[in-house]
Amino acid sequence: MKNKKVKDNLENELNEEEQLNELASEEKNSVTYDSSALEIAEKKIEELELHVKELNDRLLRKAAEFENYKRRTENDQLNLLSYAAESFITRLLPVVDDFERSLQHIDDINNDSIKTGIKLVYEKLLKVLNDQGVKKMESVGKPFNVNEHDALMQRKDDTFPPHTVLEEIEKGYLYKDKVIRHAKVIVSEETSAEDFPQENDKQNFEDNPSQGN
Repeated sequence: MKNKKVKDNLENELNEEEQLNELASEEKNSVTYDSSALEIAEKKIEELELHVKELNDRLLRKAAEFENYKRRTENDQLNLLSYAAESFITRLLPVVDDFERSLQHIDDINNDSIKTGIKLVYEKLLKVLNDQGVKKMESVGKPFNVNEHDALMQRKDDTFPPHTVLEEIEKGYLYKDKVIRHAKVIVSEETSAEDFPQENDKQNFEDNPSQGN
């Protein structure tokens, strides 16, 4: 009886130990599973955060591009309105040239009323252009500027430094802050004359002024 009791006790202890081992194993597996699930969740969160950051960057770039496009469009519209009359004014400038040529020879006219009338019309025309923001460019005595001048020829003149405007053949004009017609000029001679037309080009322009426009 005593041996049987001891045997039963040992079996009970073994069963309890096995149960404890099973519980420990299950707990370990549960912890391992929870740890793996946590790592997967953290990785997923990291991926989502990266994706959100990329979307934010794309949104900011698109917003900046739209703002730049909006600004360019507004500037284009503003320039279109500001210089809307440019084409008309450019076509009107040859009329001003004709008036100036007539005024150069006005002393040959004996009729004072004709002289006065031509001068009044010319002055009124200039005032209308000036009110629209059109102004003549003063070029004589100034350094040659490719943005304002077209050189018809070079001429030697020791009283001016090289590359200086000596004479205007045709006036240049500004429309507000924009050059709408370059001045046709004669420039003081420099070391190399290859960049400028030769002497006979002035006569060609005077014979055919439309070629200069």
